[in-house]
Amino acid sequence: QVELVESGGGLVQPGGSLRLSCATSGSIFSRNAMGWYRQAPGKEREFVSGISRSGSITTYVDSVKGRFTISRDHAKNTVYLQMNSLEPEDTAVYYCAAAPVMSTVRGGSGIIYWGKGTQVTVSS
Repeated sequence: QVELVESGGGLVQPGGSLRLSCATSGSIFSRNAMGWYRQAPGKEREFVSGISRSGSITTYVDSVKGRFTISRDHAKNTVYLQMNSLEPEDTAVYYCAAAPVMSTVRGGSGIIYWGKGTQVTVSS
């Protein structure tokens, strides 16, 4: 059973935008901080962004600050990652993650739930 379901990936030109979505059940959504990771070919999976259970605290890796925005919709049990000014270096498979606390989401170790990923390709 897939607990986190990502969508919204695709092919976009440099400078373009995409919005990723991660849908889950109400119980998982309400009890966990959420986040996004990405893994480019030949590279390790890296943290991209996280958001607290309430949505009041957000955090980003330096390389996406000012370009990406994470948010969560409590009515839809969905987390979003709005990605603007995309660069070829953003090309990766993007994964949704969930864990009880933000520090775990950011650190990676101990994450309880992972999605299967959605491909984002930035190319002209």
